[in-house]
Amino acid sequence: MSRLLHHRVEGSPTAPPLLLGPSLGTSLALWDQVVPELSTDRRVVRWDLPGHGGSDAELISAGATVGDLAELVLALADELGIDRFAYAGVSLGGAVGLHLAVHHPERISSLAVLCSSAHFGGPGPWQERAALVRKEGTAGVAESAPTRWFTPGFSAPRLVRDNRDASPEAYAACCDALAAFDLRDRLPDITVPTLLVAGRDDPATPPAHLREIADAVPGAELVELSRASHLAVAERPEAVLGVLRSHFGQGPRRGMEVRRQVLGDAHVDRAQARQTPFTARFQDFISRYAWGEIWTDPTLSRRERSMITMTALVAHGHYDELAMHVRAARRNGLTPDEIGAVLQQCAVYVGVPAANSAFGVAQRVLSEE
Repeated sequence: MSRLLHHRVEGSPTAPPLLLGPSLGTSLALWDQVVPELSTDRRVVRWDLPGHGGSDAELISAGATVGDLAELVLALADELGIDRFAYAGVSLGGAVGLHLAVHHPERISSLAVLCSSAHFGGPGPWQERAALVRKEGTAGVAESAPTRWFTPGFSAPRLVRDNRDASPEAYAACCDALAAFDLRDRLPDITVPTLLVAGRDDPATPPAHLREIADAVPGAELVELSRASHLAVAERPEAVLGVLRSHFGQGPRRGMEVRRQVLGDAHVDRAQARQTPFTARFQDFISRYAWGEIWTDPTLSRRERSMITMTALVAHGHYDELAMHVRAARRNGLTPDEIGAVLQQCAVYVGVPAANSAFGVAQRVLSEE
């Protein structure tokens, strides 16, 4: 038996880690539609609950708690060499995130809780479901799952199949954990940036449950998604992806910060002042992808990226942009001699006339210092 949760790792090993937790009855497939995009700038680790997907059922037993599940997540992170990570979880997976933020705040950099609660209605209904599943298996709860999980007309057969295939004992033990969970009095202790996402049509954890958390956690933000039920990440993946990317800082917010560091406040302020409704989407694109993803990738240093960027601009004759990036190169630590060496090498591989023009631009910029 493996003592680790079954998991899948996607994205660059050098990217900031993001752990994704599933809902009761589902598997890591719950995140299929958003992981390809999230993993472009994150090391994404998604995991299966015990007895669900590929995780061993014996990782959990009757009377389990959300804290027990959280310890399994930490053991997985330790095995992967991950000390601190961003975390997003759905329903029971979201409860795990809340527990981690309260009891292990040093491990969590930011938190997103989707279609979840700080308490799940008291022990009674969960004890009844646990007893039912222990007696009759998971076929019955799988058959009724779509009415709890999705708005009318939407279906996700793979997720329903995962529910049916889950270990009855492990599923029941997860019900035990939900029955005992109540973190309401500890919510004000959460200090990490926290996002709450509610499905407007969620009967299992209605928006009021997420609003309760948002009101109690200092600085928390609440987003309510229309046309979404309990598994909003499956039903409205584009909307969920948008709010997650924004919250976890790899969108325009982080990009704008890096853009200012490299290009300087004066340049960015001028660009923002010139922005119009027509150019707003392009400015967002630049901040999100060029600065929020490429320039934040730690594989290359900013010095190296400046050298590459200047070479590309010389090759294409973009001399106005070159002036801006000569200034950026100086901010990134290149000396005038190093900038000259880059341009001289361009003369060999790009052409002498292009390098001659580039030297003229660089000379003018450097003389301003």
